[in-house]
Amino acid sequence: MNKLRIGTAGIPLSAEPRSSQAGIKRLAQLGLGCMELEFVRSVRMKEPTAEDVKATAKSEDIELTVHAPYYVNLNSRESDKVSASKKRILKAAKIGWAAGAKSITFHAAFYHDDSEDKVYEVVKRELKEVREQLNEEGNMIHLRPETTGSPTQFGTVEEIVQLAVEIPGVWPCVDFSHLHARSKGAYNTYEEFSNVLKFIEQKLGRQALDNLHMHISGIDYGLKGEKKHLILKESDMNYQGVLQALYDFNVCGWLICESPNLEEDALLLQEYYSKL
Repeated sequence: MNKLRIGTAGIPLSAEPRSSQAGIKRLAQLGLGCMELEFVRSVRMKEPTAEDVKATAKSEDIELTVHAPYYVNLNSRESDKVSASKKRILKAAKIGWAAGAKSITFHAAFYHDDSEDKVYEVVKRELKEVREQLNEEGNMIHLRPETTGSPTQFGTVEEIVQLAVEIPGVWPCVDFSHLHARSKGAYNTYEEFSNVLKFIEQKLGRQALDNLHMHISGIDYGLKGEKKHLILKESDMNYQGVLQALYDFNVCGWLICESPNLEEDALLLQEYYSKL
């Protein structure tokens, strides 16, 4: 990619009717550049609809990403839940690819009582199988485990970047707000954001920063990490520092706003970024 696109996690609130196609058209009217298809409860979109969404996105110059269902735990004690988790990722990836999405993100696992190293190896094994199946189907959508907002969840920067190092076709999704919440208030300075970007580039090369999938919102957090998303100006999230780091490192890709007011904060982000 040759620019940073900013958009919303799902259909913007001001879109009518409440459809992905209407959401894409509304984002184009607002001058935003991308939208995440939110399959977080389940994947209800069918392939014919996905093809229509792809055509609309292409005509409006809106790029798409996907968020797979929340009900994913590749480290479950129960093998049927691991299998179901992989099926959910695969289904979301299939419909997302049909819709023209270039990247799919998901929360990969919980640690439970296992060591971080053990969970890493389990997640790597299961993700390799998912990637191999997608490759066999000719589906080249980027698989992107996300940095997560709670210390009970697998998903540090180091973990997701190392997965990308070891599995071709896997890349990181950086949720800056999750990093802030997980660390109970750290990861909120320009220097810290810059260090994340430096680390990604060192490990994965410039290509990773040229196609980076990111999330941001205001966020409420406590001793156990993330509580809920907030409007940016009603939180302590240093979005200005994030945007300055993205600008200085010439990061391209998709910055998805997950604030409750969606397009309002996405426009705030785009206005600030455009002045840099």
